[in-house]
Amino acid sequence: MTAASAGGGPATACLRQAILTAAVTLAEAGVDSARHDAEMLAAHVAGIERGRLALLESPDAEFYDLFDAAVAARAQRIPLQHITGTAAFGPVRLEVGPGVFIPRPETEALLEWALAQPLPVDPVIVDLCTGSGALAIALAAGRPDARVIAVDDDAAALSYAERNASSTGVRLVNGDVTDPDLLPDLVNAVDLLVANPPYIPVGVPVGGELGGELDPEVARHDPEHALFGGADGMAVITPIIRRAADWLRPCGLLAIEHDETTSESTIDRIRAVGTFANIAAHRDLTGRPRFVTARRTGAATGDR
Repeated sequence: MTAASAGGGPATACLRQAILTAAVTLAEAGVDSARHDAEMLAAHVAGIERGRLALLESPDAEFYDLFDAAVAARAQRIPLQHITGTAAFGPVRLEVGPGVFIPRPETEALLEWALAQPLPVDPVIVDLCTGSGALAIALAAGRPDARVIAVDDDAAALSYAERNASSTGVRLVNGDVTDPDLLPDLVNAVDLLVANPPYIPVGVPVGGELGGELDPEVARHDPEHALFGGADGMAVITPIIRRAADWLRPCGLLAIEHDETTSESTIDRIRAVGTFANIAAHRDLTGRPRFVTARRTGAATGDR
């Protein structure tokens, strides 16, 4: 039974029943958030916010045709965000689509930590591997006094980030975060460095059920360049830690996301640099190890 026929035909179909039918279809396809996604798709097709679905009266046949098509696409495990064209992240909504990593709720734990930290007046914040610009733009929204710099080396990602950051003061930089000569003007000048880099160890299988397997939405649709961090997941994390050691002011802060299997490795790499203190592991909203934070050692000196 299609969403359009669930309530007895397009003219009389009950939207609630159509959404319930769509949720069953999505659940059978392995979508964990089936009811949520069905409601989001209905709201997208109707051009309204999800919270206003109850106020939608007598959708026409075109609505149900479009809703059926959207549900069918989602059942093929095409990401919800590719269908709607947007993704929510913290306080902002971002334009996303094929070719850019979709920001996910797990990273919002890192964002919350970053926004809770006391920073100097007019701080300098750097977001490495910015992708769609999610962290940079959300941090700029939360710290409007900050100078925020976002770095990525992928043209598709930077295209999305440019559109998303167009009404902000975020500075976008096309650069390779593993390059030791990247942005030399930032040496000893950064107050907060955040990163959600490629960190999945190469060889993690597609699945999404148990054991750290990748959901099809990730494995088939997120760009590999934004996912995989070498055999041990540390190929990009390690040079980012070196950039942080060079760029952060004394007492500057580092927050870096990692695979749930590499928290200890990330801590060890930070500790090995020898210029960080207060190294701490953090869990995400699901309770999984997700990011590590640290403070650059040394006393603050000189004027800004």
